[in-house]
Amino acid sequence: MASARPAPTATAASGWRWAVLGGLIGAAFALAVYAPARWLAAGLAQWTNGHLKLVNPRGTVWTGTAGLVFSSGAGGAEAISLPGTLSWVLRPRWNGVTAALDMPCCAAKPLAFTARPRAGGLELEWRDGQSRWPAALLTGFGAPWNTLKLEGTMDVSMQGFSLRWNGPQLALAGRAVLDATDISSSLSTLKPMGSYRVALEGGPSPTLLLTTREGSSLKLSGSGRWNGTALRFDGEASAAAGREDALSNLLNIIGRREGARSLITLG
Repeated sequence: MASARPAPTATAASGWRWAVLGGLIGAAFALAVYAPARWLAAGLAQWTNGHLKLVNPRGTVWTGTAGLVFSSGAGGAEAISLPGTLSWVLRPRWNGVTAALDMPCCAAKPLAFTARPRAGGLELEWRDGQSRWPAALLTGFGAPWNTLKLEGTMDVSMQGFSLRWNGPQLALAGRAVLDATDISSSLSTLKPMGSYRVALEGGPSPTLLLTTREGSSLKLSGSGRWNGTALRFDGEASAAAGREDALSNLLNIIGRREGARSLITLG
């Protein structure tokens, strides 16, 4: 007895469905691979509340170039552009995404990190590295930096440094050090005022330590602690002998004057 053949209409309908499914899969794959860089720019601006912006992005989400702007926020009046351009390469992994950021202006080697989604948050694990940034970039973040208008260089180094968001809580691990060299401000005629170090130590109760390097006219010191949502910092500033007049205006602005000292409190 001969077997029954599928009806021509049923076969055609089945083939049409498979063709549509294949087309949708192909379109989704192409969309993922060739997603335009402007999508990444929009996502970064939203995630940072407008503090970091990719300008004139070109390429795709995965490989592209753009100008990088540090801004005081959405609609903020202050904005400073990173010298040159930023190039990036993103690669998906089974547990997240790896990224390499090439910034010839500020780092001899690309800065790399791995981003891993977590239940209720995100983890960014940075590869050990060094970079150098112009202090003027801080002006783009608004107050108080737009008042201080700092000049000089900032060398940043990271060892085992990572950030882990769990809802509103941010946990820090590893170590990051910022060496600010030959810093000056528009609020003082003294140029430079000095060089400083800020060391951040992660862990269950992350700490921050501010110290002054040798030969500085403006003396800064202080310490702080990160509680998961905010930094509590207490420090002081003072002028070296013979530099009181040149730094008096700055000391009046950066903290609460107490005699020759200016007390700085954050958080």
